[in-house]
Amino acid sequence: MATLKEKRTCGQRCEDFGRFVWNSDNGTFMGRTPEKWVYISLYYVAFYVVMTALFSLAIYVLMYTLNPYAPDYQDRLKSPGVMVWPDTYGEEVIEITYNTSNKASWMKMSNILHKFLGPYNDTKQSECNYYNCTKGKYFIQKTFSAPHHTKWACPFKQSMLGPCSGLEDPTFGYNCTMPCVVIKMNRIIDFLPSNSTNLPPYVNCTILEGHDNVAKIEYFPDNGIMDLSYFPYYGILAQPTYVNPLVAVRFSLVGERQAKIQCRVVSKKISYENFHDPYEGKVIFYLKALK
Repeated sequence: MATLKEKRTCGQRCEDFGRFVWNSDNGTFMGRTPEKWVYISLYYVAFYVVMTALFSLAIYVLMYTLNPYAPDYQDRLKSPGVMVWPDTYGEEVIEITYNTSNKASWMKMSNILHKFLGPYNDTKQSECNYYNCTKGKYFIQKTFSAPHHTKWACPFKQSMLGPCSGLEDPTFGYNCTMPCVVIKMNRIIDFLPSNSTNLPPYVNCTILEGHDNVAKIEYFPDNGIMDLSYFPYYGILAQPTYVNPLVAVRFSLVGERQAKIQCRVVSKKISYENFHDPYEGKVIFYLKALK
């Protein structure tokens, strides 16, 4: 018959633990001599020093090979998208609908445009983008000669949108039947609209439905041109003061005063027939002026 183990008291257990921490008989601390503890400590110090060095080297090599101003891979951005303001985007379509007899209705549209054009204020542009760019020519910059080790950006002033700038008419024509919309092309780093010619991209709007309801289409700047001096774009870190070139389009609505419109940025390197991306190279929207 097995004998039962003798039950140890709390004092005996504490004595055993104290002997484990320091055993004066053989001079060990927690089961090892001080010499062995020195060897173990040196081993782990060396181990973590090597691991830290390898990690630091890997991060250094990674950062050295990365361009801080532009992503290395941009294969999905071959052609820019196009957007329209006022940006009243619904679930599937863009409907710019307003009531000429309801001040709150057309003021909503004009307020959207005023807010959007805030960065294009003439005074702001004169202060931050004061470089004298050469019109009609790509602005190629190989050095960072602008302040704070950046690149220059050409100014685009709100007044360049003429009657659709909101300066002459703060309502942008939304209190009547001559509304203005603003077309903006999205940015792609190092994108040039055309390499073979010096023809600038321009905006062209066509009426898809309701031809009899649009009497006239006007573009600002003239001919809806986006000047070549705004290309290429070098990235937000390289050009922190860059603003997109814009084109304002004013429609003179008559009859039922509604139409389905397509505005396309025309250039050789800008595609617009991508079924999977309806905003690539073009934007389609509905314009309705209610009574």
